[in-house]
Amino acid sequence: MRRILLDSKTVGDLYPTFIIAEIGGNFSDFESGIRHIKSAISCGVNAVKIQTFRAEKLVSKYATFDMPAVHGKKNQLEIIRDLELDYNIQRKLFNYCKKKKITFFSTPSHKDDVDFLEECNNKIYKIGSDDLTNIPLIKYVAKLQKPTIISTGMSTINEVRDAARAFYSMKNKNLILLHCVSMYPFEPEFANLNAIVTMKKTFKIPVGWSDHTKGIDICISATALGANVIEKHFTLDKRRKGPDHQLSADPNELSHMISKIRIIEKAKGSGLKIPAKCELSSLKNIRKSLVASFEIEKGKKITRDLIEIKRIGKGISPSKLSSIVGKTTIKKISKDRPILMKYLR
Repeated sequence: MRRILLDSKTVGDLYPTFIIAEIGGNFSDFESGIRHIKSAISCGVNAVKIQTFRAEKLVSKYATFDMPAVHGKKNQLEIIRDLELDYNIQRKLFNYCKKKKITFFSTPSHKDDVDFLEECNNKIYKIGSDDLTNIPLIKYVAKLQKPTIISTGMSTINEVRDAARAFYSMKNKNLILLHCVSMYPFEPEFANLNAIVTMKKTFKIPVGWSDHTKGIDICISATALGANVIEKHFTLDKRRKGPDHQLSADPNELSHMISKIRIIEKAKGSGLKIPAKCELSSLKNIRKSLVASFEIEKGKKITRDLIEIKRIGKGISPSKLSSIVGKTTIKKISKDRPILMKYLR
């Protein structure tokens, strides 16, 4: 699998899960943005992300939402306009994070947003699921030769393949995919987390999970299945109004989620099937060997009835039993003592 560098952090199998706190849509002013960033970092995330868009360039005035997070059918433009984040606030947030050495990046929705983010020295790009088939935007971002994360909600594997090909056509290999379900929120039965495994096998690049569920269980499960990146919406107050707060993690949940993920990635190990260091003593204490079922005199031909298989901590493996039947002892072996090759000829 190809490994990708995200602002000095290596992403890929056998590396720590890269955890992103998505705060876009959960704040509207600089001070609140800073509070969200500080809190997310203190919880242990690797990066904080926002969304850069102009409502009129993102959605038609005739578009509607019809999903639980917005409580029925609503005009998209009205909702999106309220979530639009002022460019000046974004500039200040980028400058703050640069000074504090915090990995901070954004999702653009239009090439004008990309141009603005370049002015802010945005180091990582995220393409949202709504733009997976927006090949012109994907190529516009890819040509910058910066690491890019593409969410794949609502898509087929062939659509994901087309997006990846478009990205690679710009000679940029720094691509990460996120499996995603584009409903806000949705029930766990629709998560289809095994798609993470499928995409990793298909594309041979890091694949993660962009979460829109309530709680943290699905994020933890995605890590266990091999997600290299976890993106979770984050809020300081889940009771606030807005479409993303109810499916966001608060500081307690985010801290707990990250703690569990770090345990899981340690438990996953290298994947090599070898004895663990902690069980090496068990090879002596528990592994069974061949022992004498009776006292065996010197010069005795070994037959199957003279052999028992018991725990003793040393001796010949039971897998070698057939190879010693028929051999002759060159010394006496007491009952329950291990039968050793040096006692046989």
